[in-house]
Amino acid sequence: MNGRPVVAPDIVSASASDLEDVVALLDAGKLPRGDVTADLLAHYLVAQERGALVGVIGLEPLGRVGLLRSLAVAGRQRGRGLGIALTHALERRARERGIVDLYLLTTTADGFFAKLGYRRVPRAEAPPEIQGTAEYRELCSESSVLMVRRLG
Repeated sequence: MNGRPVVAPDIVSASASDLEDVVALLDAGKLPRGDVTADLLAHYLVAQERGALVGVIGLEPLGRVGLLRSLAVAGRQRGRGLGIALTHALERRARERGIVDLYLLTTTADGFFAKLGYRRVPRAEAPPEIQGTAEYRELCSESSVLMVRRLG
């Protein structure tokens, strides 16, 4: 924590009008956004504080598996638990959709996600649904770590 009082931003479903702010936040975090469209935002959550978008996390539902997409938190919000709150909110949404296994790809946040119960798995063990995504095939480098958490 950085000594500032913790303000709990509102976590809500993203809307098409959030696209520009979501892309800016992903760019600031150096995260893939090549396939992020207004349609894909239907499965994203955003954190808003005083009208500003301060966090984002996405879900790509693929039947009983899902892909956690690009968790990003604005610099001034980091270290305050917002990434954890966004991840838990997305996991709840995934469970509601019947997703049993939630996967993610990362080059920098494997330690963060390991603390939240995600475990590393070899990329070759990704189910076909995950291997078929643009994030797996094109947007994330071969050096990305594949992680999974069983939700069901």
